[in-house]
Amino acid sequence: MSLYDLSVRTLEGKEQPLSAYRGKVALVVNVASACGYTPQYAGLEKLSKAHAAKGLVVLGFPSNDFGAQEPGTPEEIRDFCSTKWGVTFPLFEKVTTKGAAQSPVYALLAAKDGGPKWNFHKYLVGKDGTVLAGFPSKVAPESAELASAIDAALAGD
Repeated sequence: MSLYDLSVRTLEGKEQPLSAYRGKVALVVNVASACGYTPQYAGLEKLSKAHAAKGLVVLGFPSNDFGAQEPGTPEEIRDFCSTKWGVTFPLFEKVTTKGAAQSPVYALLAAKDGGPKWNFHKYLVGKDGTVLAGFPSKVAPESAELASAIDAALAGD
């Protein structure tokens, strides 16, 4: 099974098959509005816009799992992300990233690279939907390490 075999709900509650992103490289991030890493939204948006034409999509999954730092409703999350950070990349319904209630998306991501240890953990997923690498929260969207991995994934088949 690949990431692109799963279906999720958007922040607005609409069913979204992830197969819509098959053939693209995805950066999947568990996001939160009240975290010390929340300013990474700006870098993720910049990354999304800079690489969209090359085939990169950033996928944000709000989660309240770490420090209860995403307590908002879907409307509050959308408003915060749009107004404060100018986020235009896809955001999905709040998910559980660990434990017995772990979402299918995070079960698949964690099986390959381990579960996230905090908010803004990033998983790089190849065009075929397989997990290529994971990056801890401290790896900024602008980091050379992440840029190199994204470029390699975009260049691959």
